[in-house]
Amino acid sequence: MLQTIRLQIAAGVARITLDRPDKLNAFAGDMREQLVAALDRVAAAAGVNVLVVTGAGRAFCSGGDVRHMVELKCRGAGFADLEPLLELGRSIVTRIDALPFPTLAAVNGVAAGAGLNLALACDLRLASDQASFGETFVRIGLHPDWGGTHALPRLIGLSRALELCWTGNVIDAAEALRIGLVNRVIPHHRFEADVEAFAARLAASPQASVRLAKRSLRAAGGRTLAQCLDAESDAQRTCWESADSAEGLRAFVDKRPPRFGADASRAAPDPAGANPPPAGASRFE
Repeated sequence: MLQTIRLQIAAGVARITLDRPDKLNAFAGDMREQLVAALDRVAAAAGVNVLVVTGAGRAFCSGGDVRHMVELKCRGAGFADLEPLLELGRSIVTRIDALPFPTLAAVNGVAAGAGLNLALACDLRLASDQASFGETFVRIGLHPDWGGTHALPRLIGLSRALELCWTGNVIDAAEALRIGLVNRVIPHHRFEADVEAFAARLAASPQASVRLAKRSLRAAGGRTLAQCLDAESDAQRTCWESADSAEGLRAFVDKRPPRFGADASRAAPDPAGANPPPAGASRFE
């Protein structure tokens, strides 16, 4: 079996690389299944604090394999033949969404169609200045999938999301940064090093603080102010009782770098629910 997904785990950082560079990392064959399996390994691995998703070569991911879709059309295939690919896309983005720790899309080149929506499924998008982005489905008469309709308007607003989807235009990294599609743009010559440094910084951060902030901020849109204040109090109690907060406070007073890492295992429940939630979380989750 040709391996088109590579997974590396080291120093608290899991790195998934789409590895079909000759086809701009377009999804084909069992590549989606391999990505699902890699994400399951990440979710089950002990000590992972950050996930980075990137692409090999000069692309992040150019989306689905259009030649395969043409073949389906030529043989008169119905939607039932396409639907399994969409369900695999659902499996991928929901797995990323369920991870309790930071997820980063390191967009090193073109991110189009499902490739863009894979990047949108991550918490943050770090872009090379050579990256480009497009909701290109309309170019072939199709509809955005892989959760793009959920993420895109929340990031850039409804009007801009509609424009990208209606036109299929591809925008460069500078424009993506201007409209809020990406968090930062990095010169290509130092892209990998900067992404690695940023991921390492998050992996070394106090995990109760990082993971509970992710949970609280993602839930805030559906809560009242009072509910947010209650959730903050619950999360703050968990952080206050952690060894990492004691270390952080001591380090601040001692004017030295903190040495975090004591509380990663109890920072937040894992996707399978193996770790219990902090006290009071049942009011909101």
